[in-house]
Amino acid sequence: MHVLHDAPLAPLTTFRLGGPATRLVTAVTDAEVIDAVREADDTGTPLLVIGGGSNLVIGDKGFDGTALRIATRGLELRGTTLELAAGEVWSDAVARTVEARLAGIECLAGIPGSAGATPIQNVGAYGQEVSATITEVVAYDRRAGETVVLSGEECGFSYRHSRFKADPERYVVLRVRFGLEDAGGLSAPVKYAETARALGVEVGDRVPLAEARATVLRLRAGKGMVLDPEDHDTWSAGSFFTNPILTEEEFAAFHARVRARLGDGVEPPAYPAGEGHRKTSAAWLIDKAGFTKGYGTGPARISTKHTLALTNRGEATTEDLLALAREVVAGVREAFGVTLVNEPVTVGVSL
Repeated sequence: MHVLHDAPLAPLTTFRLGGPATRLVTAVTDAEVIDAVREADDTGTPLLVIGGGSNLVIGDKGFDGTALRIATRGLELRGTTLELAAGEVWSDAVARTVEARLAGIECLAGIPGSAGATPIQNVGAYGQEVSATITEVVAYDRRAGETVVLSGEECGFSYRHSRFKADPERYVVLRVRFGLEDAGGLSAPVKYAETARALGVEVGDRVPLAEARATVLRLRAGKGMVLDPEDHDTWSAGSFFTNPILTEEEFAAFHARVRARLGDGVEPPAYPAGEGHRKTSAAWLIDKAGFTKGYGTGPARISTKHTLALTNRGEATTEDLLALAREVVAGVREAFGVTLVNEPVTVGVSL
């Protein structure tokens, strides 16, 4: 276990933002993770768990406590079963499954961060979510003081949400197990219209796994969603806001605001989201409220490639980023009556 004091946290996040931690512990085994968590709990020390840092907004004052960086490694394929240590690099793991000719997570290629974070956020993109393939999550239960195994059903998955996100102080993910599919080298059925168009197929078709992964990586790169140290459009947390899910009544009111602002011929994006609910597009809302690609004049701006990404142009502070986020939230609310919710986890700050 490696320990540093007054340790910078900004380099551990994709935003490159945030102040130092009083203490930074890097754990490379499950036992070290558990030891660090128990020590913090036994001494009443605040604990911040960091994986790949791709979903964190840390305040400029940093974190007064122990930051635990999970750097465990381990990838095991047994037939169609995949087990990943929490610290495994997610994008690398996806590549390995494609090489092994196993389908189920190929459209989640290029997503930054660690494997252990995927069940917390129920990571998803381009028609796939990890909840569709996660069979078990091995976690340390801080309340019970023991390691537990939770089935996929017990994880309480919903859109960008889970049991782990609902109770963030209770569980520390150690390992994630997936049930994948052997489809003879083909992908899972393509569910996302943009992906299908880029592949030149119909929604529901299967394509070679490598082709699906390469296409998703190309689409993500075009939106600044594949990490590149030289490209400030990737100094972000990816999508900063979740797509709003509205009741039918809320959607009707939103639709009326759209017609009043943009004209009777404009139809907002609408997708089924469970009985009595519809999901719309946060990116569409942001753009139509006047926050277009590249919006902003300060060190924190909207990506020049995608309106859903807020970015650090190199000299930003966390407060610069939050000021931009608040401006976007207020503008969308004023224009359409919809309140956007941030997707990244905030530490020591809030919108």
